[in-house]
Order: sequence, then structure tokens, then C-alpha cells
Amino acid sequence: MTKIQAYEDFVKVHGILLAASGLPRALHRKLFDKLISETFDGGAYFQVHPCQDGRQRSLLLTSAAPMPKDSNVFLIDHAWTFRLSDAYKQLQEVPGLAQRMAAMMCVDVDSNSDAEEIDGDGVSRDNYSKLNVTDIVENEIGYAKERGHDTVKWLELEELDIDDDMLLSLDLSSKFPDLLALSLYGNKLENGAIVVQEVTKLKNLKALWLNNNPVLENCDGCMADTIFKGCPGLEIYNSCFTSNFGEWALGFCGGVYKKDNPCPIHQDDHPLQSVTSLDLSNRSIHSLINKAFSPGEMPSLSHLNIRGNPLKQNSVSELFKVLKGFPCLQTLEVDLPGPLGESAIEILESVPNICLLNGVNGSKILETGNHVIDSVLQPCLPEWTAEEPLADRVINAMWLYLMTYRLADEEKIDETSVCYVMDELGSALRHSDEPNFRVAPFLFMPEGNLDSAVSYSILWPIQNVQNGDECTRDFLFGIGEDKQRSARLTAYFHTPQYYFIQEYEKFHQMLQSKSSTPLPVKSSSSKTLRRNDGRVLRVYTDLPQVEEFLTRPEFIITTEVKDADIIWTSMQVDDDVKRAAGITDRQYISQFPFEACLVMKHHLAETIQKAHGSPDWLHPTYNLESHLAPLIGDYYVRKRDGLNNLWILKPWNMARTIDTTVTDNLSAIIRLMETGPKICQKYIEHPALFQGKKFDIRYVVLVRSVKPLELFLADVFWVRLANNQYTLDKHSLFEYETHFTVMNYRGRMNHKNTPEFVKEFEQEHQVKWLDIHERVRNMIRSVFEAAATVHPEMHSPMSRAMYGVDVILDSSFQPKLLEVTYCPDCTRACKYDMQAIVGGGELVKGTDFYNYVFGCLFLDETTHVCPL
Repeated sequence: MTKIQAYEDFVKVHGILLAASGLPRALHRKLFDKLISETFDGGAYFQVHPCQDGRQRSLLLTSAAPMPKDSNVFLIDHAWTFRLSDAYKQLQEVPGLAQRMAAMMCVDVDSNSDAEEIDGDGVSRDNYSKLNVTDIVENEIGYAKERGHDTVKWLELEELDIDDDMLLSLDLSSKFPDLLALSLYGNKLENGAIVVQEVTKLKNLKALWLNNNPVLENCDGCMADTIFKGCPGLEIYNSCFTSNFGEWALGFCGGVYKKDNPCPIHQDDHPLQSVTSLDLSNRSIHSLINKAFSPGEMPSLSHLNIRGNPLKQNSVSELFKVLKGFPCLQTLEVDLPGPLGESAIEILESVPNICLLNGVNGSKILETGNHVIDSVLQPCLPEWTAEEPLADRVINAMWLYLMTYRLADEEKIDETSVCYVMDELGSALRHSDEPNFRVAPFLFMPEGNLDSAVSYSILWPIQNVQNGDECTRDFLFGIGEDKQRSARLTAYFHTPQYYFIQEYEKFHQMLQSKSSTPLPVKSSSSKTLRRNDGRVLRVYTDLPQVEEFLTRPEFIITTEVKDADIIWTSMQVDDDVKRAAGITDRQYISQFPFEACLVMKHHLAETIQKAHGSPDWLHPTYNLESHLAPLIGDYYVRKRDGLNNLWILKPWNMARTIDTTVTDNLSAIIRLMETGPKICQKYIEHPALFQGKKFDIRYVVLVRSVKPLELFLADVFWVRLANNQYTLDKHSLFEYETHFTVMNYRGRMNHKNTPEFVKEFEQEHQVKWLDIHERVRNMIRSVFEAAATVHPEMHSPMSRAMYGVDVILDSSFQPKLLEVTYCPDCTRACKYDMQAIVGGGELVKGTDFYNYVFGCLFLDETTHVCPL
């Protein structure tokens, strides 16, 4: 096509794009003129202003004249366009990119630019990470002596790579017998018995932080209970209040107790008398009826925040009675709905001293009659340390700014989305539920084709705007509560944690209530297709491997669908396909009805959860399209408890890890919903490794019947290895060859013969593979039992099918289900001869793979397969 010069040609080529953008027709010609002339005139109308103490920017209309609704359109350039997998690499390699993005996202200055905190020996507290643990302990002793203390009562040993042996060698109870507060945050403690042994020697301990240590993932609730018994005075554990909380925990949250003042000087003091503001948010408090939490102890309390606490041991009336007793309490922050009920008006009527509820004036609430209220949600602002490189800061902050689109033409849609960040003007637009501007991406094709496309965003007023007004857009335009709008705002704002934790607990309790009875294993009831008269079975297939390797005399390949006895196809055969191809009910098909309950990831998780609840072999899994709220609650609970929060997002129906992301960023998890429907699954951060590399295993399952359930596991399976050494370093999350194992289509594939792998794995880990194999068999049987139980409509006497089941082992060698694949790629099974690990240990020739698959499914044979 020729270069677009006339407006009519522009409309003809871009008609669909113009309609999709929502730009009013009256502005189409103005857009055309600006695109042709490359006019970026926003600077004449708008100015970017810093806000939130310089940690965010806003956009103001500064033109003298008002800007009426739909009166103008502005071009916004894209400052950065990228694929997600390339983001970190580009920030490192493209000159000036990290600097520009950091400035736009307000992460280009040190967040702790205030004067460094210096200890008693003149050592910067920020430089402690450069000292070894022994030096730090000695410094703490000197720090206490400088301040006239006989002993150390507050000790912070954070992110120092302290492991179990080092904890033992420190002998903390001997050096610090009077310790009140101990933080071991972010170390490498793994052994619960050692942690309990050392911690419970500290009999005076009031607060203990073990957050972000592997031991919290490895142990159950027994460790906490043992610590509570051994440290009876403990009031804070992993940032949460214990049931024993009192004056010390309240004083800590009220700013009374800290490193320089760890305890009252005199026992008869009333240290909480001076507390005027108390933030108790997200402390897992179950009861506020407490001797220390009283007007007598805190007579000056005027501001109280109790968001994010279950308070399940108190009734609403009990809580109102407690709060009403504080004579100076004027400002209250609570979850609505929450432990104080669902009505803001009821709270104000029950605690009449309250003037400000959740940031909203009490009289205004009573005037408007709003029962559920909240102040303007506080924005999520990026956090970083001075040591973090700009690229790392940008990666963390970009989820508050990036937008996406996906390219498509008449033939196909792009497999992964394109991400982009608008220029300084566009990125300064903040969110409003009632915006005065709208933004839409727009692809301008000056040559009339996709190859010439240049991406912009277009901005236009949708309300009348006056000089000095802030210009805003709706970050979730077109997304209502039917698409979880309130939950999705969590990507940008601090939303009430209590609500999401409550949703998670309800979802978790629902899963825990599920149980299922294993289906009986019955002898084969499916009839063989072997013909007594010796006639062959005609097979139609669109798979070259079947054409090449199905060589048994009982079968012959036909090119006509209507002539086939068996249709073995990679395409989905629905009723429309059957009618179009002339497929009848007398022909066997290589798939079962409703098998989407297995092969689509969200349906697979739902099927298993309905049948089994939350089995050990399925990591926590959420369908983001329907269960975002409980996922957010799960994330918050893990964060509160100091547990690992690494998650993997997978598209519902894509293979080969396409559009798959690993992240611990909640905003990223929510924003990635915009790139297509996905599940979010807890990442197995500690998998079993083979010579330091991650791996998974592909098993082949043959299904003869669903009712009764007849399953067979092929003796042949194969391992898929990552290419790089496994690490949880955050930069590695962008490395495909570190965290993913499918190398057939990208990266370099290193095939490992299965018997060699098993032998070397057994030697490396001192385990017996047959024990692992038995656990895998039981898991696979349970997966298909779930489908047969929850979806009996899968049953079809004219169906036979083969599925790939992908399994990973955790560090305890327990199998975890990854996915089930329809019509799996069996190139390796056909290409390599393998010694069977199970069964009789015979040599299984690759060229015979489809011969014994068809023998099992259609001739009732069990050569090289084992019944499940």
C-alpha cells in the first residue's frame, strides 16, 4: 500500500483502531493532522508536578482557557516499549533508559537520603551488612555500654546469611541473657528444632522476628507453639501479636519501646500514658479486651488504627464498649465491612467521640448516609534501598506505570503482549474513579500496513476541565465489579487487607472441607477393536509421527476421515467439526468430551479442588478471573507470616511456558491479568535439583475409559532439564533457561537418557526412584479420578486418548502436578530407545512407541504400559 496522505485513506486503514480506541468521531481529523505532522503539543496545555513528597507525579491543566469535553486530542509518545522477558536486559544495556525510567517513576533518588544512623562506635547502621556477624554482636555490646546499659536487650541480626550452625555458634543466651527483642529477619535458618532450642533459652523475650527464613516454610504450627511455651512472656512473634500481648507490644506500636528504650526504667511507671497515636494494623489481633489496652493505661489515645485484624474473639458490642471508653479517641481506622460490622453510621453512633472515620469527617458520613466509606485510598509507592541499582528499582516500580497491547493480523494473534510506558506527560496521569481524561493506545500505520506501525497513546478530555485541575484517567477503564474492579485496585492502592484475608480464609476452609473416596480399580471393560476376520483398522491422523511410526499390521493409515475407524488428531473435535468432516458416532476419536476439565489449567485446578480440596501434590492455585480476592488474601497472610511469596502465572490454555511469569510482586500479579486469562500458582521455590539444575518429568497416560476409569501409565517417561544452575536471585526470574525446562522450542535442549538420569539422581540424593515413582502413580491416578468424579459427562465409549502429565519434585522428593496436556509432543519417545525403569526393565524402542500406544488403547494390550 502507498503512504497515507489523505484523511479518507487514514480512516479506511485505521477504522477498526479508531472504533476500538473510543475516540469521538469529531476528533478523528484532529488526530490525523497531529499524526501526519508529528505534533506533540501537550506541553502547551499541561505541566507535571511532584506530589506525595516527591515520590509520585501528577498532571495539571495549566492553559489559561478551560478545556471543554471532547474538544482536543493529544499524542503521547511511548518512552519504552518492550517484551516482559527483555525488560531487565534492556534496562541494563540501552544507554540512558534506566535513568529516564527511574526519573519518571520517582525512584532515582535514595529513599533513605537522610543522615545515616550512627551507632555508638561511629559505625553506620547501614554498613552492618559489610561486617560479619561476630563484629556486629561486638558492636551491639559496645552500643549498649555507650548508653549506660549493663546488657544488650535489643538485637537485630537481619539479612546476614545466618544458618543453623552459625546460630548455634553465636550462643546468644549466654551473651545476652536479658534480651527482650531479637530480630533474625531474612537469614537462612532451616532447622526448626535448632531455632526452638536457641530461642527458648531467652526467657525474657518479648518480641521475636523470624520472618523470611526457610524454617517458616519447612515447619508447621508446632514450632510456634513450642516457642510460646518456652518464652511465656513473648508478645510479638513474626510481626504479629501473640495471645499474650500487653503493655510491651502496645508500647512498641505506640513508639514507646524501641532500640534506645527497650523497657521502662521503673517498674511502677505507666509508659503508655503518653501514647496519643497507636497503629495496630495487620497484627493478627484476635481480642482487644486486654488490661493494657484500656483508658486507664492510655488516657491520651486520640488516633487508633485497627485495620487488618480478625478480632474474632470479640463481639461487635464488646468492641464498641472498649472503644467508647477512651475519652480522647477522635480518629479511628477500621475495615468496613469488618469486625465492627458493616455500617460506618453505626460505628459513629456507638462511639460518638469519633470525628474522623477512615479519613472521612464523621458529620459528612451522617449527612450523606453512607454506610460503607473509606478515605481516598493511599497509593502504593515503590520502595527501594540506596544500594539497589536503578534497573532493579525500575523493575519493581514499573507495574504502577506500564500498559500493554497485543498485535494481531488476519492470520494469528501474537503469543505475548507488548508492554509500554508512556512518556513523562502520560505517566503523570493519576487514577480517579471519576476521571476527566481518557487514554487509549493507538497504532498509526503510515504505510498502510502493520510493518510500518508506530505506537502512541492518545489523550482527550471526557469532562470539562479548568485551569489548575488535576488531569486523571481511570486505570481500570471498562472494568466493573463483575471483573473484580475493587480487588484489581490493589495493584495501585493500599486496599483493606482484612477483607482479602477473610476471603482467603473462606476459600481455604472450603478446600479443607473437601474429601473424596478413591474410585475402585476395575478390570478392563472396554472392548477390543481387534477383528476376528483379520481386517485392519483404518486410522486417520494429522500427526506425522503417527503416520511414520504406527507400523503394526493391525492398523493402516487412511487420508479420508470418512473411511477411518480411528481418528487420531491434534485438533479439537467438537460438534461443528464433526458435521463439517462427516465424523459419525461409530468412529473412535482420540479425545474425550469435556476433557477441558483436565487440559485447561484453570479447569484442572477447579476439578481437583472440587474433588480433593487442597491435596499436597497441588500447590495453592487461583483462577485470577474469579478468585483474585482470596489470592490477594493468601499473599497478605504469607507476607505477614514471613513466608516465601514467589508465584508463577500461567495462561489458561497455552503450552511451552508461553506468556508465563515468575514474580513476588503483587502489583505485577494483578496487572498481568490484562495480558489474558491466567491462573496464579504458588511457585515451588525449593524443587529437587539434578546437579544443581531444575527439572521436571513428562509422563504419558493412556485412557481407555472414564466410566469405569481405565488408566495406563507408559513405562517410558523423560526428564526435561533447565540449562542454567538454579537460583532464586531476583534477576534470574527473567532467565528462561534457569526457571523453565521446555527447551524444544527455545534455548538449547540437552537430552538426558532416562536410565542415566535415574541412576545419577539416586546417587546424588541417596533415594530410591521406585519410591518416587509409586508416589507419582498415586498422584496421577488421583488427578484422573477427580475428572471422572466431578465430570462424569466425560464418559464416551467411542473415545480413547493419550495425555501428557508434567510433574516436578520438591526438595523432599514429593511429586507436584504442573499440568496435563492433550496430544502431547512425543518426539523424544519416538526418537530415543530407552531402558524401562519400571515393569520388566526391557529395552523400549522409540520406533515402537505408537505401536504399543495403539495396542493398549485399541487392542487391550499392556506391553510397555502399567495399569493405574
